[in-house]
Amino acid sequence: MLALAASGASARQESAALRLVPVVSGLAAPVHVAAPAGEPGRLYVVEQAGVIRVVVNGRLRATPFLDLRSLVRSGGEQGLLSVAFHPDYARTRLFYVNYTDLQGDTRVAEYRSDGVRGLPATGRELLRVAQPYANHNGGQLAFGPDRRLYVGMGDGGSGGDPEGRAQNMGSRLGKLLRLDVDRAGAKPQIVALGLRNPWRFSFDRLTGDLWIGDVGQGDWEEIDVLRAGWSGLPNFGWDVWEGRARFEDKPLGPGRLVQPVAVYSHALGCSVTGGLVYRGKAVPALAGRYLYGDYCSGTIWSLAAEGRAAPRREPVSVANLVSFGEDAAGELYAVSHGGTVYRLAR
Repeated sequence: MLALAASGASARQESAALRLVPVVSGLAAPVHVAAPAGEPGRLYVVEQAGVIRVVVNGRLRATPFLDLRSLVRSGGEQGLLSVAFHPDYARTRLFYVNYTDLQGDTRVAEYRSDGVRGLPATGRELLRVAQPYANHNGGQLAFGPDRRLYVGMGDGGSGGDPEGRAQNMGSRLGKLLRLDVDRAGAKPQIVALGLRNPWRFSFDRLTGDLWIGDVGQGDWEEIDVLRAGWSGLPNFGWDVWEGRARFEDKPLGPGRLVQPVAVYSHALGCSVTGGLVYRGKAVPALAGRYLYGDYCSGTIWSLAAEGRAAPRREPVSVANLVSFGEDAAGELYAVSHGGTVYRLAR
């Protein structure tokens, strides 16, 4: 893996070749991009108002894949926030969405497609979580190597987690939840706590490691990692800790404290956008590196997925960087909330 083996000037030279290629523009507030494993050349782009669009070989299909606008409250941090495809999507045609309903609550629902379009009448609710405020909805869905669906829940909103939900195991807010979508009637499990707003997280397709970008309060943004096969109950610290700094003078809740592997201050941005570990082939300089960025500054950084090297600032930026995604081949994409999806290239 070139990025891990290279050092000094050669690594900087490789990084400098990175560029962003516009794939599609003119979208309406896109917030997420994903693709099933068996569909090369195809991307699914989530628009915040409640529509999923399809891009086939760089061309935007006129007819939406799914239109849920009649079910979705959109604006600020609310809306249709992500899509995830069943690991056996080619056979099951099942996919999953996370959205804010008309009452302002989080819903996770399963839908089926006919292979071309999602079928609205097939919707089945898997999870509903009441939201006390309009911010910190979380919103990410992703399947793990265990074939379970993981759901990122923010602390419920306002500022400073005023009701202490993130450290309270009696609440699903501020937690990482896990669902067995293949078992009828399965209940969501809390598998980690102490999250403020895990807007974007991902599993490394090679190792199974879980990477989380947790949005900070007033000072620090953080990146957290759980290595594949983790045990026990991880506690990411909020609202006792913000990044690596003490936030509130109170005891930590249950579980073992997991400190961030990377942090940055609000001198460099204001809201972390978690990304993915690059496992594609188009940009060798990024091989084995985790990419992430900031919504406000547009800055993109990367760090080695293995080891303890410092983050590297990449020579590209994206205005209103709201999400990253990968296609069936493992190539990475960056999403601007302003309406454009970019592919990382060299």
